[in-house]
Amino acid sequence: MAYNVVEAGIAVASGVAARSIALVGFGLDSVIELAAAGVLLWRLRLETRDADPARVERSEHRAYRFIGVTFLLLAAYVLVQALFIFSGDARPEESLVGIILAAASLAIMPLVAWGKLRAAAALGSRALAAEAKETLACSYLSLTLLVGLLANALAGWWWADPAAALLMVPWLVKEGVEGLRGEG
Repeated sequence: MAYNVVEAGIAVASGVAARSIALVGFGLDSVIELAAAGVLLWRLRLETRDADPARVERSEHRAYRFIGVTFLLLAAYVLVQALFIFSGDARPEESLVGIILAAASLAIMPLVAWGKLRAAAALGSRALAAEAKETLACSYLSLTLLVGLLANALAGWWWADPAAALLMVPWLVKEGVEGLRGEG
């Protein structure tokens, strides 16, 4: 969670400075991950306190649905902002800070997701597995963000930034709908 706080702050600040939808969306994904992790901590705390199994199951379901909603909110944000960039005159600028952050996150987030998936399997928690997928989404976002920022910085392809962000929308919607339905 600490890394996500730093990641969110850097991504949003540098994204606003560079007018980069992909970078701001990446930062907002970190905020969503923080919220989802907070809900998961609440859910796991119930289980460690030997709460009633029915209550634990209800909290598991609530956490899973909350995570689904967060995926859909991020997808909506990315879609609206990308369309705004494509239809407007504002072009994203290059961001060295964003490139460094995306590369660092690309190295760190898969390891964090793997750890969460192992913990989810050990606990039998579908909600934790779903939240781990959100962390994995951060890895994919890191890759698409890095490609988009590099294409903009090296080739001047301003459109690569919002295009990179749009590549994540179908996956985000799929995961969000599955979360709302309670599917794993």
